[in-house]
Order: sequence, then structure tokens, then C-alpha cells
Amino acid sequence: MPSYVITGVSKGLGFEFLRQISADLNNTVIGIVRDKPTTDKKVSEELSRRSNIHILHADVTDYDALQQAVVETAKITGGSLDYLVANAGYVTQLDAFEPIGVLGNKPQELEGDLNKSIKVNVTSNIHLFNLYMPLILKGQVKKVVTISSGLADLDPINNFELEVSPLYSISKAAMNIAVAKFHAQYKKDGVLFISISPGTVDVGHYTHATQEELQKLGAMMQKFQQYAPDFKGPTTPELAVKDVISVWEKASVENGDGGTYVSHKGNKQWLHSA
Repeated sequence: MPSYVITGVSKGLGFEFLRQISADLNNTVIGIVRDKPTTDKKVSEELSRRSNIHILHADVTDYDALQQAVVETAKITGGSLDYLVANAGYVTQLDAFEPIGVLGNKPQELEGDLNKSIKVNVTSNIHLFNLYMPLILKGQVKKVVTISSGLADLDPINNFELEVSPLYSISKAAMNIAVAKFHAQYKKDGVLFISISPGTVDVGHYTHATQEELQKLGAMMQKFQQYAPDFKGPTTPELAVKDVISVWEKASVENGDGGTYVSHKGNKQWLHSA
């Protein structure tokens, strides 16, 4: 009876992870969210009769709350954990359409947003992994997954001048290093740490974009098509989550996947094909 802890399951990719994994009633699925009442309501409406779902309240940036979530998880699972999925993240809107030089005209906003990106996307996950490690070490599967982004890869940034989302990209790149460092420490214990990008997924980040911002988004999509000529636009959360799960199921320490940073295809092809 595999057990999963997934952060940020209230919406988007997180809720889709919750939906797909809990479809197998042999899985025990624990979701960590900031807004437990709203998430409980959504689960009861859309995933009713799934008694294998447990929703715990914690803001991932609150160390004490995460500690309590670990205690509650241990009660549910009997003291072990098979899969830990760090899905929760901060996607800033400040840098979504602007290069880092333009953001430099707003130094306070730049610093505040970068600090928040690092706190949510890096520091909180480091605490999450450290706090849950005693349970992971007692698990059967021992897999720890970080949801990353292709925007953190240096090659397409340099080759196609991908200048947007600099602060988000920096935070994701930093977390990729943290994943590799965890692998370096826990490889001998058989724990798989891996960063997986889900590709470009339509989860509503650009719903309120202005016309000018949409034009900049269009320019970015053109660069994506230079990078991957068969790219036709963002995929759905359903397909992205299915792909990511497939990658982590195939990955193993024995195959040399520990500490790596890969796409939804298990390689360095970051965009979905048509």
C-alpha cells in the first residue's frame, strides 16, 4: 500500500496529482495545503468516496507547521513514507514578461520577489525533505521528487535568448542543486532524489495578462517553437501529470537517475510535442 505526500494539492498540477494517484485505492495519498477547508470541499465534490485521501494544513514556508504535518503523516502511514512530491511553488507575476535588466528598474520589488521565490521554491523544500527523511528512510520505495522547470536549463536560455522569468528560473535552478546535494548524501541509503519538469502546462497563470503582456508571451512562444519546431502550445495538467508520474516510476538509483534534472520525457526535451 504505497504512501504519498504531495504539497500544494489545492489546484493545478497538485490537484491533478492527487486525483490520478488516489484513483488507485491501494495508495494512501496525503496532500499538504494552506487552505484546508477549500481543498476539503473540492475533494468532497470532485473526488468523493476516496477514503484514501488525507488533507493536512501547512504553509510550506512555516517550519513548525511542516513539523506537525510530519507527525500527522506518521500517524496515517504507520511511521513510513514511500513518495514525497514537492509540488508547491511560487510563480511570480513580476518577472513573467520582463528580462532581468528591466526588473532592475524596480530594485525593491526585484529583491522582494527573488527572496520570496527562494524561500518558497528552495528553502521550504529543503526543510520539507529534511523533516520527512526519517519517514522516507523507513519506506519501501524511497522516492523524493521535485517539480522543476525547463526554464532553469542554461542551454535553451543561451541558445534562444530566453530572457523572461529570470527570478523564477533562478529559484528552480537553485533547487536543482539542492536535489543533487540530497542525492549525494542519501544515495547510499537507496533514496532517489530527482527534479522533473512537467513541460509547459496550462494552469491559468496568464488568465489576467494585459494585451501588452500577451504580446510578450507570444514572442516567448515563438522562441519555444524555434527550440522545438513541433511545439503547439501548453499541454493539459492531466497529460503533464501522467508523464511526470511515468518518469518517476521508471527512475531509480540503480539506473543512475539520482540527483538528475529531467523533463516529462525523462530527458532534456522540455516542451511537449504536437
